[in-house]
Amino acid sequence: MSESIFQFGEMRPEYQIPVLNERAVRAAAGVLFFLGLICFMNAWLTGNFQPTRVFVVSFLIDFSIRIFVNPRFAPIMILGQWMVRKQQDEWSGAPQKRFAWAIGFVLAATMFYLVVLNNVIGPINLIVCSMCLTLLFFETAFGICIGCKIYNFFNKEKAQLCPGGVCEMPADQGVSVTVAQAAVLIAFAAATGAIAQWVYSTAPKRAAKLEAPAPLQSAAPIDPAEVERCKVPDFAKAIGHEEMWKLHNNCK
Repeated sequence: MSESIFQFGEMRPEYQIPVLNERAVRAAAGVLFFLGLICFMNAWLTGNFQPTRVFVVSFLIDFSIRIFVNPRFAPIMILGQWMVRKQQDEWSGAPQKRFAWAIGFVLAATMFYLVVLNNVIGPINLIVCSMCLTLLFFETAFGICIGCKIYNFFNKEKAQLCPGGVCEMPADQGVSVTVAQAAVLIAFAAATGAIAQWVYSTAPKRAAKLEAPAPLQSAAPIDPAEVERCKVPDFAKAIGHEEMWKLHNNCK
């Protein structure tokens, strides 16, 4: 097994292509998903984008090391490898992972340019962040590498050694959901909807808080530039995001 610093994947005698430990890859994806979700919800609910900026920079550094140096030296990969150190290794093909991580690198670079360098706040951030979290979630929860599937559309040599053996498995060999299982799933969804309706209908009403009238203050001069800056854009109104947009942009 080669120990070169600059390489992508490990060359093992039982495989003809470089490979990566899929368990460590999924663990690292789970760590990134957890931290990314916290930063995303913090920005969404409180309007504080500072943790998101820190996360984007850290994400970009980690993926730069993965792609251009060696995944073995990427900080989050090191943490993921340590977390699964007592589990048996599961090897998957490295070429498709590099392509998938390149997608993550592009998303991280886009967020770095928008959020970190230019402090842009808008729907593009939401779209890019949601794409990144979706890719990480599918990787860590289901072992499905969406970027690896896209890899097959751009390469003549199809991906090999995919997690779960899906690359080698015939398309019609998967275990399908039976009619009984589908019925259970539908019944569960219906029951959950009924329970939610009952919970919301029986929720105690909050008593209105009586607030003392605020003391009269002299009206501050209106700054036209500030009024223009705090003008809510049409996209925020269209998605019912008007008050949250004001919070994110420190507007009253």
